[in-house]
Amino acid sequence: MSKPPSSHRARKRFGQNFLQDTGIINRIIGAIHPLAGEHLVEIGPGQGALTEFLAGSGRRFDVIELDRDLVPGLLAAYGDSPGFALHSADALKFDYASLIDDATDSSDKLRVVGNLPYNISTPLIFKLLENALLIKDMHFMLQLEVVNRLAASPGNKAWGRLGIMAQYHCEVESLFEVPPWAFSPAPKVQSAIVRLRPRTESPWPACDETVLRKVVQASFAQRRKTLRNNLKGLIDIEELAALGIDPGARAETLELTQFIEIANAAHVKI
Repeated sequence: MSKPPSSHRARKRFGQNFLQDTGIINRIIGAIHPLAGEHLVEIGPGQGALTEFLAGSGRRFDVIELDRDLVPGLLAAYGDSPGFALHSADALKFDYASLIDDATDSSDKLRVVGNLPYNISTPLIFKLLENALLIKDMHFMLQLEVVNRLAASPGNKAWGRLGIMAQYHCEVESLFEVPPWAFSPAPKVQSAIVRLRPRTESPWPACDETVLRKVVQASFAQRRKTLRNNLKGLIDIEELAALGIDPGARAETLELTQFIEIANAAHVKI
């Protein structure tokens, strides 16, 4: 199976940095460990660095690529692979539920892979979290800063909306870092591989997820301000105190379960 031509220049407007280091590619494929009966989805295959090893390895393989100039090469190289389907589309607008033949069949859950453009990584992860019930796991190459935010814990400056909502839905595991020289062109930042595995059973107290998102977003709207200020209008300081939460605390000090408690208490006011 031949790789698509590598003469295509990376486009800044698509945030493209093509992975080229064989050792890193092998480590990523080893972490994914695709199996014959699985439904694989690759976002932003680029020049096919990972595609070459994923094509033909699963029962079905959907590829989503925004850059139309890359599509002919990908089709020429992998179009004949069993179960291969290429979608020339924007991953931020794509309907991931359309890939599922039977939503009640757990074996059809998606295994999502991607070397995500840094300029869309955060909104794309939020979109995929909305589809967490359709997904078995996700392996992403991201800017190291984003991976640190995903895997952060309370009391850390990286702890915020992205990590809280990702951990609400998924088990998050930072796997390994990837240096700039592994790409062409080399980015100015360090990258890392992260694994997100949607939870089959939630360990958290029940809550309205829509309310939780609003509470978390409001809590971190101005990081230097206290909960008393950021949550004004959503919950009274007396109610926060009744939950054992200091109204003078900053959002980055709270546990995920405490945000859930606030969401449950604030529900009727939103």
